Amino acid sequence: MSQYTPPLRDMQFVLHEVLKVEEAFKTMPAHAELDVDTINAVLEEGGKFASEVLFPLNREGDEIGCTLDPQTHAVTTPPGFAEAYRQFVDGGWAALSCDPDYGGQGLPVTLNQAFYEMLNSANQAWTMYPGLTHGAYDALHAHGTPEQKATYLPKLTSGEWTGTMCLTEPHAGTDLGLLRTRAEPQADGSYRITGEKIFISSGEHDMAENIIHLVLARLPDAPAGSRGISLFIVPKFHVNADGSVGERNGIYCGAIEHKMGIHGNSTCQMVLDGAVGTLVGEPNKGLAAMFVMMNAARLGVGMQSLGLTEVAYQNAAAYAKERSQSRALSGAKAKDKAADPIIVHPDVRKMLLTARAYAEGGRALGMQVALLIDEAQNAPDEATRRDAEASVALLTPIVKAFLTDNGWLATSHCMQVFGGHGFIREWGMEQYVRDNRINMIYEGTNTIQSLDLLGRKVLGDQGAQLKKFGAQIQQFAMANMQDARMQEFLLPLADLGEKVNKLTAEVGMKAMSNPEEVGAAAVDYLRVVGHLVFAYLWARMARVALDKADSGDRFYAAKLVTARFYFAKLLPETASLIRSARAGVEPLMAMEEDWF
Repeated sequence: MSQYTPPLRDMQFVLHEVLKVEEAFKTMPAHAELDVDTINAVLEEGGKFASEVLFPLNREGDEIGCTLDPQTHAVTTPPGFAEAYRQFVDGGWAALSCDPDYGGQGLPVTLNQAFYEMLNSANQAWTMYPGLTHGAYDALHAHGTPEQKATYLPKLTSGEWTGTMCLTEPHAGTDLGLLRTRAEPQADGSYRITGEKIFISSGEHDMAENIIHLVLARLPDAPAGSRGISLFIVPKFHVNADGSVGERNGIYCGAIEHKMGIHGNSTCQMVLDGAVGTLVGEPNKGLAAMFVMMNAARLGVGMQSLGLTEVAYQNAAAYAKERSQSRALSGAKAKDKAADPIIVHPDVRKMLLTARAYAEGGRALGMQVALLIDEAQNAPDEATRRDAEASVALLTPIVKAFLTDNGWLATSHCMQVFGGHGFIREWGMEQYVRDNRINMIYEGTNTIQSLDLLGRKVLGDQGAQLKKFGAQIQQFAMANMQDARMQEFLLPLADLGEKVNKLTAEVGMKAMSNPEEVGAAAVDYLRVVGHLVFAYLWARMARVALDKADSGDRFYAAKLVTARFYFAKLLPETASLIRSARAGVEPLMAMEEDWF
């Protein structure tokens, strides 16, 4: 019963009217020839693949899931998954934003980001297979040796081989310093790796001829903690000198996790039994290389929740227009029917607009960060690249945590719109809620992201990068303050900016005497800063919509209504969050441990 229509009009609005990507790309030699028509054509074809190939597989993939043969350790993905992946590879989609030196198409990350939003709306579980592969490609592209790049990147670029990241172990979650997997040096320069990893998404499957695992492990003389972690390439099948697939390596799936959602993705317990691996980068410096993949994954997880928010909103809005129940408090609206459609009720509209505002704001943020990544990789001058990279670092935890928190709220609201039917499987809504819930947990829980933002990204540089972002907001406000129509957006934006500065200084001062204050404030703080970022982006979108208000295009009228809803109904959440953050650590730590 579910449906999905790629939001091409809104994507084009963000890309071309708000971010003006064509102008930005002209400053980057690698993308200078890319024009609006090409961008739109790629997105249109990508939308067809998402809606026509992937979306029909989503429900059955959830219901059937992946199966493991305990004798052979082979995993079978749901019906249609492997064939869809072949179409994905044959269509060149895996290579969209990869380096042409390794067979890629060399298109911008921004375009790839928009494509992946649509894939996630259509089928998050399936999309995780190529998504993780792209992360493995990024890590090896940044830190692999020339030989490693020549061996692995062409196959990862084409999608013929897939990739994973093997970090987590049974006794340790986010704290990678506790990992125990061992890597023993061999005479030929390789390593024999032994250990067990859990929660490995896409760890084993039947969609590609080889799987390239990036594995964190310890050398025999490694120092304790995170300073003693090295990174290794461990292929499922050995790779022969001519690049062909050889014998099976000593890494296999011992079990599939029984999960709340994303059943179509094979989340595996991986056993390494003397598996042969090769070192990536320097010994004991593995986290630096793996962080390339981890940061890419954090941005990707934000896109997962954005995709689910969009598809949940579309279905809830369609249902609310059709479902009749009760009468409007002001009197019957559908007088020819026994009841009014539920979309007339204010709270139903609030739930729908919440999802819509978070989807459209998240889309603007995701594409903004992707454009910054393109600048960091392709801008001709070093200063621009450095500034863009710093901005990406600041915004990455917000993309991961704020978008996934919003996705959880939005999908839950959309399920609520359906009433009892939302709780029933065949309507599809409960799957979006279940699938979305993992996004707040993996790739570093949202609390970890909050600690990263406040402790490392803000207080770590005395707020320098946050102040640069504040200067962008101030510059935008100064350029638009003479327009009376913009005051309803600029005044609350400026007010929140001042409050963020004060809150940052206050928490920083408290943390000097008690570091636990950072942990007490971090989650609230990230959500406040997330709203500051959204408010800035919504003000920019409102600026464009106001300029087109007389065009007669209902798109711009709807954009303004959504912007006003965001500022009136969602942004005020920051007041309670700031009050909670200022309450400090005492209410949290006063309880004796044995009282719990």
